[in-house]
Amino acid sequence: MFYTDQYEAYKGVIPAKQHKAITKKVRKTNRIERFNNTLRQRVSRLVRDTLAFSKKLANHLDAITSGICYSNLTRAAMSSE
Repeated sequence: MFYTDQYEAYKGVIPAKQHKAITKKVRKTNRIERFNNTLRQRVSRLVRDTLAFSKKLANHLDAITSGICYSNLTRAAMSSE
C-alpha cells in the first residue's frame, strides 16, 4: 500500500488498488519521510551535488542496500540498549 498526499500526479503512476491518498492530519507519511531523509544523509549517491557516483547500476543499488542495512542495524542496536 502506498500512502501519499493528495497530489494528482500519483493517480497516473500508482495502481488504484495500492494507492491511498491521505490528508496531512492522518500523518502516515512521517515515518517514511524521515527514513528517506536519513538515507539521503548517509548515502551520498542519493544527493544531487556529489562527487560520489556509480558507473554501474549494480554498484548504485549496493550502496543504497548497504545504507538501508546500516540504518536497520543501528536502529536495532539503539533499541536493545
